[in-house]
Amino acid sequence: MVTSHHEAAHRIFQDRPELLAPVFRILGVPLPEKAAVEVLSADVTEIRPLERRVDSVLRVEPPDGSGGFILAVEAQGRRDPAKAVSWAYYLSYLMAKYTCPALLLVVCQDEATADWAAGPFRLGPEGWTALSVHPLVLGPGNVPVITDPDRASRHLALATFSAMTHSTDEEAPAILEALARALEKAEPETIAYYSELLEIGLGNTPARDIWRNLMPRTYFPGRGTLIEQTWMEGEAAGRLGERAEMVLRVLENRGIDVSPEIRERVMSCTYFDTLGYWVDRAFTVSTAEEIFTSGS
Repeated sequence: MVTSHHEAAHRIFQDRPELLAPVFRILGVPLPEKAAVEVLSADVTEIRPLERRVDSVLRVEPPDGSGGFILAVEAQGRRDPAKAVSWAYYLSYLMAKYTCPALLLVVCQDEATADWAAGPFRLGPEGWTALSVHPLVLGPGNVPVITDPDRASRHLALATFSAMTHSTDEEAPAILEALARALEKAEPETIAYYSELLEIGLGNTPARDIWRNLMPRTYFPGRGTLIEQTWMEGEAAGRLGERAEMVLRVLENRGIDVSPEIRERVMSCTYFDTLGYWVDRAFTVSTAEEIFTSGS
């Protein structure tokens, strides 16, 4: 089943293609200088009613138009014997469709899965290899642990990917701390993107709770970021709702009938002072309508 955690592991390559340069250096695969990266359709279904879909597909094209290739990115959470055939199909299909070489990059977040995903996967009858698949693999064993805030600031995408990959390692808190400090200097939109992506990408791990605690401490209060603004708006709405509910609860506990119109007026009020006044009036009025009038 596709999960948000799974999606984050490969979507970062679509959203932040600058991650490819450091990743390819890690893998020891040459990447053309100043290559343009285009996100392609991940659908590799043929006319036959059999759906096949790669997680992410990118076209990497150098400035001079030569030496380009297709990169299929798969997020893999566990060993799956059926994947060898699927991956072979993906590569063959993409090479035929785009008439250029294709590579497969498998992203793993545990060492055992990464070791398995490296293959090679040899397909064919016993004693003869008709087809061999050699994926490129990223996992805890080769993705760097980034705990220096300055380095994280220079390579936000790689630092975020490092945090996701090492989310269950003992280094996770230090990685998250460095990334949180690096984001202090980023633009609001950048902070919002990486904050949300990482919370999803960390999945159901203790690292996600660490990240949630880091973000309020790092960005609240007074920084004026998009995250802070959203958080403050949510807090304000919650407090308004609680005070409006108090007005209605006092009236109802006193046995005073509250019409739908009055309930709507109370719940839609956006002024704390007004709601506070209505709370005080609710303890003394004889009818619900009287909370809106001045007392003696």
